[in-house]
Amino acid sequence: MSNNSTPFGQTPIDLSSTSGGVSRGSASLGQARVAIEAIKHNIISHNLQRGDPLPTETQMCSDLNVSRSSVREAVRTLSALDIVEVRHGRGMFVGSVSMRPMVELLAFRGLLNPGDDWRALKDIVQVRQALDLALAQPVIDAWQDKPSALMEQILLEMEQLSQAGQLFPQQDRTFHNALLAPLNNHLFQQLTDAFWEVHMITSPSLGVPTPEDIHVTAQAHRFMYEAAVAGDADAYCEAVVTHYQPLLGVLDSK
Repeated sequence: MSNNSTPFGQTPIDLSSTSGGVSRGSASLGQARVAIEAIKHNIISHNLQRGDPLPTETQMCSDLNVSRSSVREAVRTLSALDIVEVRHGRGMFVGSVSMRPMVELLAFRGLLNPGDDWRALKDIVQVRQALDLALAQPVIDAWQDKPSALMEQILLEMEQLSQAGQLFPQQDRTFHNALLAPLNNHLFQQLTDAFWEVHMITSPSLGVPTPEDIHVTAQAHRFMYEAAVAGDADAYCEAVVTHYQPLLGVLDSK
């Protein structure tokens, strides 16, 4: 992580295309947009990483020739997107650029229209299933002939909870994260985890699943793992479909 903030480039930014001949409000919005793009460009062009410091608000105003209010609006927007992190009393830093904004947006979308919540949840479940199926071969390649004590422990906990008629959301999340960890693709992991979060946020409206559905889902996780270790892609895909079938069946009946 860098110790000093990186200034913006020396080339002045021409705001005439965004502010000339328009209202004061439109000009301010145009300047904020310029500031947003300049901050993102600064991060990318200087290869800044999470936690690296950004120029101060005063420096941004000077370098970009925009108003303080425009810079603040830009920072608020980028902070909401998790691109910029504001630490009060310390300054501005590169954010974690996580999937959190997408999770919040999709979850809100799923809860926004009461009459359409089933459709939104079904869309999310179908995307989760599609991701799992698309990653079948990479998962097989990563796990074939590589049994894991950790996965066995997660599966055992799932099965014990399912036998008691209890859900196992934390074990489910840990299982899917662990399954994708050897792929060494952070985007796959982030997307899968993000859709898992949205699913968990929006699914309570379905009510409590039946004991049979809980058992089938727990069993499907074991089948997925065992198929991956055995190198059987067809069995893995079949287990993925089985994993989501109880929930999709409930949603189809709504």
